[in-house]
Amino acid sequence: MRVGFYQCSPEFGSVEANLDQYTQALEGVQADVVVLPELGNSGYLFLNLEEVKSMAEPADGPTFEFLHTLAKKHNTHLVLGFPERKGDHFYNSSMLVGPEGLMGVYRKVHLFYEEKLYFQPGNLGFPVFEIDGVKVGMLVCFDHLFPEAARVLALQGAQIVLHPSNLVMPTKAQLSTRVRSMENKMFWVMCNRYGTEDRGEKSLTYTGESQIVDPDGMVLANAPAEGDCLQVVEIDPAKASDKKVTSRNDLLEDRRPEVYQL
Repeated sequence: MRVGFYQCSPEFGSVEANLDQYTQALEGVQADVVVLPELGNSGYLFLNLEEVKSMAEPADGPTFEFLHTLAKKHNTHLVLGFPERKGDHFYNSSMLVGPEGLMGVYRKVHLFYEEKLYFQPGNLGFPVFEIDGVKVGMLVCFDHLFPEAARVLALQGAQIVLHPSNLVMPTKAQLSTRVRSMENKMFWVMCNRYGTEDRGEKSLTYTGESQIVDPDGMVLANAPAEGDCLQVVEIDPAKASDKKVTSRNDLLEDRRPEVYQL
């Protein structure tokens, strides 16, 4: 299976230009799944709820239609973060889209900083989806600091975590995702953005360094702190089905939930 990420720097509010960038960047790509950034169609640094309302869309909206066309063209699967509108609620979500259509949506469970002003925490749990028989789960950015999230995916059989991000704390996710991969024996594809979003009264600088990690916590591919970067690597998802550490130890079978009490 070929998995990849495309690290870039979406421009706030320029949905059409941001999506067009993915068209150009993925031209000729050969991958089974490519992960794109968190809120990768809209940009991240909202100043008020009205901006969220103006750019939020349903999971089957225009961004889905765009990704579906792109996925069919390249016979691949794409993961992109987007501001989701569901009724009167807004979520920081990611969608998984393949040639056959919308395969799944994940709503960010652990909201970071001022996201709490504009978005509802995710209410779908941590669902697992299948790409050609391979089980995958999605997390979004700050979710990486919560080991329970990755463990729940592992317990459901997820072999790969697909992780759109807009990270602002240097080095932390590059380390934690290696640990999560190792402690759950799973592959991890983290796509972070880079660059500075300057909205006048507020600005954020993102850390780049997207990476792909194997079930032993080893980095298979990584991007620089700055600059567009497309990386695709070949993996064997079956390696994530073997949770053994020694002949007598299995990471999931050795769990003892009955003693994990406060």
